[in-house]
Amino acid sequence: MTQPLSFNRVEIDISALQANFQGIQKTVGPQIKIMAVVKSDAYGHGLIECAQALYSAGARTFGVAEVWEGIKLRRAGLKGDIVVLLGGSPESYEAVIRHELTPVVFDVEFLAGLSDEAARMKTEVKVHLKVDVGMGRIGVMPNEVESYVSLIKRLPGISLSGMLSHFPGADEIDSLQTTHEQLSYFKNVLADLKSKESGKVVSHIANSAALIYFPKSHLNMVRPGISLYGYYPDGSASRAKIAVPVLELQPVMSFKTRIIQVKDLGPGYGISYGHTFVTRRKSRIAVLPVGYADGYLRKLSNKAQVLIGGRRAPVCGRVCMNATLVDITDLPPVHTGDEVVLLGQQGDEKITADEMAQWMETISYEVLCLFGSFNERVYT
Repeated sequence: MTQPLSFNRVEIDISALQANFQGIQKTVGPQIKIMAVVKSDAYGHGLIECAQALYSAGARTFGVAEVWEGIKLRRAGLKGDIVVLLGGSPESYEAVIRHELTPVVFDVEFLAGLSDEAARMKTEVKVHLKVDVGMGRIGVMPNEVESYVSLIKRLPGISLSGMLSHFPGADEIDSLQTTHEQLSYFKNVLADLKSKESGKVVSHIANSAALIYFPKSHLNMVRPGISLYGYYPDGSASRAKIAVPVLELQPVMSFKTRIIQVKDLGPGYGISYGHTFVTRRKSRIAVLPVGYADGYLRKLSNKAQVLIGGRRAPVCGRVCMNATLVDITDLPPVHTGDEVVLLGQQGDEKITADEMAQWMETISYEVLCLFGSFNERVYT
């Protein structure tokens, strides 16, 4: 018996994803490596499907948050380097080694335990050392780098293959000076390391914002995340196009549903919980089978718009767990079963994750993660 499909579906445009990767490669140049960040289920777009598509487009290094994501990619047959950005735990030593993952390191005990396990398995594991140059999050302090590098050299079964850091405000105009200073700080750390090390160590600090606005931060690897999925980190396509005219990002995700009922209501009729919307005229209302259980948050109540027949229709009343109501009074005839676009393009109209983020009082990253994680995904 065929499993019934949900009314709601998230569509992932694989060709747009690959085009974004290739556009980023063109932007940074062929000599710069790209770590395709596919952590958190590829920002809601699908971990395995996106990693495989990116590999086909030329990606050979992938960034995940946790060890289990790396294991999942290996079991799906993905080749290339997989860097685990949050590192690992004592329970993950054997899995890291067996699946040839590259953990980010910032803890002496983890390094020692990983070394013991690698020596026991008679193999060597590559690691990337993270330096905190102002994020205040994960990483060793710059004055600790020398001791960590020396420790890694002494420990059997471990080799240093990368150095990384992270910018806290590369997408913010007000943080330009701070970002320049942090980049300079990281470069000084790398220069000091280079004077002591003869081996080739990849260095990376540039996220999507830095690869667009700070070309000097490209070093020999960049780490695009949100830009792979078609969005600019500061929500400003116009600013990015001035900085990098050749980079034309394409949104990868669309979110669609359908109308399950159309009803005619007279003036003065309360809509949804709490009657926060009351009709002022004879109105036509469409019922959509989507709600906050599908990531379409309650904050969208009386704020958001949807696309029906290539035209905008406002959400009216509170968004429910599994239902949302929209006012279609001013639209041409609308029928049960008609497609509704919540995120994406229909005709000449478009609703982006940046616009959704304004309604939801958040950022595009969270919008994509929510919609992708809570709904059936279809790949085109």
